[in-house]
Amino acid sequence: MVVVGAVVVVAAALVAGVQLAPKQQETANAAATVIPTVTQRQTPTPPKPPTTAPPTPTPPKVPEASEFDAWASKTSLWLDIPLRAMVGYAKATTKLGKDVPGCHLSWVTLAAVGKVTTDHGRARGGQFGTTGVLDKPLGTIEVRDFYNKVVSTPNAAGPMQLTPSIWTKHQASYSGGKPDVQNVDDAALSTGRALCAGGRDLSQGQTWWDAVSTLQPAPLFLHRTLATVNVYGTVGQGSAAPNAAVLSAVNFAIDKIGLPYIWGGNGTGGSDPGFDCSGLTTAAYASAGIKLMRTADTQFRSVPHVTDPQLGDLIFYGEPATKIHHVGLYIGNQQMIDAPQTGQAVQVHSYRRNGDDYAGAGRPTN
Repeated sequence: MVVVGAVVVVAAALVAGVQLAPKQQETANAAATVIPTVTQRQTPTPPKPPTTAPPTPTPPKVPEASEFDAWASKTSLWLDIPLRAMVGYAKATTKLGKDVPGCHLSWVTLAAVGKVTTDHGRARGGQFGTTGVLDKPLGTIEVRDFYNKVVSTPNAAGPMQLTPSIWTKHQASYSGGKPDVQNVDDAALSTGRALCAGGRDLSQGQTWWDAVSTLQPAPLFLHRTLATVNVYGTVGQGSAAPNAAVLSAVNFAIDKIGLPYIWGGNGTGGSDPGFDCSGLTTAAYASAGIKLMRTADTQFRSVPHVTDPQLGDLIFYGEPATKIHHVGLYIGNQQMIDAPQTGQAVQVHSYRRNGDDYAGAGRPTN
């Protein structure tokens, strides 16, 4: 069990008392930096704002033209992003890098928005043609949270699910013709223009979070986008293909963001709708065909320990000699997904802070 002191920024709560935790001032470029305070029991403690900003990581960049094709093919394959969508995100990023260099927009932000909103245009079985236009125009993809509350924006459209107000204000054509919300080049460019509006510098964590909130303020969207950015950024900077089982486990956990913390929960539905901390990690790796022990303590004692966590590693808290009481799933950039405590949803947190009882990391995969 973990009690979270300072948590990831968010502006609203999920219904039925399951909350994504209160807003703070600390994020990192395309990834909020938030800090768990770990204790043994469930008694909530008021969140405390951080006193210093974290270092801002360097996001992966779009390479020069001579290397672009190989990079796009490799990265789209690693991340299961359709190549034509990947090209659209990269083209928009490159153009905005020239038009508004002070914005510091990264392709991982556009790609994460495309993933969370429509699975890169594939939400209803569509695909992009060579010009970047979806063969099946996408209207609003209705998204509901676990308690059946609609959290998507009415009348949003296209592969980036841009709202009418955002499209009207920020629409642009990459090719110079009439903008088309169903064209990934135009939709990605317009999304980037919206994110960069008002002179925003997205290398500043809080600014990034506020910018993404203008696209869609629902906590479910924000936390899933945040987690996806961390994963895409981590994989995008790697020199080798990611472990398929690790990506499967991490993507499983991202899909469960927003579910409630349930003591002993395995996420099977009905009276067992959500997860406790080790229930989430167990189910995530089970989705990848890897069996873990059921509790945080037994997981700690049954997986190989590592010094520096990597994508998909388990993050443990407690006293190694006696009892491990909490576990999360590392997603890169000092962040993890975990089921924190009763009254909070599965969400994204930083995995370290001064004074925590971090016990180490373990790697379920080779």
